[in-house]
Amino acid sequence: MKSVMFVGYGSMARKVHEMLPKDIVLSTILASARSAESIKTEMGASINVITSVDDLVEIPDLAIEMAGQNGLKEHAVKIIEKGIPLGIISVGAFTDDKFAVALTDAAKQHGVKTHILAGAVAGIDGINAASLAGLDKVVYQGRKQPDSWRGSHADNLIDYDNLKEPVVFFTGTAREAAVLFPANSNVAATIALAGVGLDETTVELIADPTLEHNMHHITAEGVFGKLEINMAGMPLAENPKTSSLAAFSALRLCCQLDQALQL
Repeated sequence: MKSVMFVGYGSMARKVHEMLPKDIVLSTILASARSAESIKTEMGASINVITSVDDLVEIPDLAIEMAGQNGLKEHAVKIIEKGIPLGIISVGAFTDDKFAVALTDAAKQHGVKTHILAGAVAGIDGINAASLAGLDKVVYQGRKQPDSWRGSHADNLIDYDNLKEPVVFFTGTAREAAVLFPANSNVAATIALAGVGLDETTVELIADPTLEHNMHHITAEGVFGKLEINMAGMPLAENPKTSSLAAFSALRLCCQLDQALQL
């Protein structure tokens, strides 16, 4: 029997927990101080709910971060120092160079694997493989309904009330996009880290009033040829702001704990 620890227990973690195979058990939830008591009440005595890595009772086989960038930055290095492999959903945190270096150094020092999860998009394996031979260009287009951009820096760039057709309101690097649109930085950062890096990956953000679902379009060109991926992302029913595929990418890593043959 393999055990996992979840860092965070929001709608994504609940979906992963619900779908865990029978031979993989959720042993520990690392939660924020404000949510720990309610989670303890919900879980009962079967799952250890803690607020600090120092409070771990048993060392799990894997930790999965689903707590957001602040939660990742707070706990990731300590998790690695305990010798626990870590899967990361909040990849946008790697735009913080100081954090990225600290995490990488800790992983090397302790001989622990950290897994950057594909999250809400597909094709990350192909982009990463192609990067080994050389990539000339990687472009990511994120297309959402106008209301999905409200409350972000887009408020300064979009005339929501008079928007009748799709408009590209931002073009820049993945690093710039992550700084200006932190809530939408995970996808761009994942693509960038798989390919040509944060400062060489082009990001285009689009407000499209004709959409029903978020759209992701990735183009990569290089020695291997040309790759294009179009995706219509479906949200979790429990939380429209959370990608269902991102949850399933976390579930996939959990399932691999007990798989002899891995894809």
